[in-house]
Amino acid sequence: MSTAHLVVGLGNPGSSYARTRHNIGQMVLDHIAAQTGGTFSSARRAQARVVEGYLGAPGSGARTILAEPTCYMNLSGGPVRALADYYDVPPARIVVVHDDVDLPFDTIRVKLGGGEGGHNGLRDITKALGTKDYLRVRVGVGRPSGRKDTADHVLAPFTATESRTLPILVDDAAEAVAQLVLEGLVPTQQRFHSREAR
Repeated sequence: MSTAHLVVGLGNPGSSYARTRHNIGQMVLDHIAAQTGGTFSSARRAQARVVEGYLGAPGSGARTILAEPTCYMNLSGGPVRALADYYDVPPARIVVVHDDVDLPFDTIRVKLGGGEGGHNGLRDITKALGTKDYLRVRVGVGRPSGRKDTADHVLAPFTATESRTLPILVDDAAEAVAQLVLEGLVPTQQRFHSREAR
């Protein structure tokens, strides 16, 4: 069994979706790749772009495969399963970074397993892996105000006010991924589930 982690950032393909709430997972992975000097390239065995590298201090970091499916969000399971099989990564070492409407904007939560909360990307990943027991970094995008449809909300860009805070949120989520990979679930939860500790 591989000792690598597979970190998956969810989103939809194409420039029209790039800055929408639903693509926050890919924004986080783009940020991690930029920090580590990695460049995404097409995966041969999956509908995804990948970067192979290390998180943490040079020479002592954790081998990590960053992956962004290039299909639509609700078809994310196939690429995740193909990459997990190819790199021999068990579900407990798969980290999925995704938007979460059940969390207020600018909130980060980390968990292992649990429900999908109506998130079609997570539902497809669970189905493809045959288990819910993979790690999730949940990035809060909040619920729509008034009677606005949730689907319209997540497929819309962040507001001007949100956009001012967005770089900090993305950076914090990237830190949550790194801590999760390097130190495990409990220390990451202790830090990011306490608002003051962020």
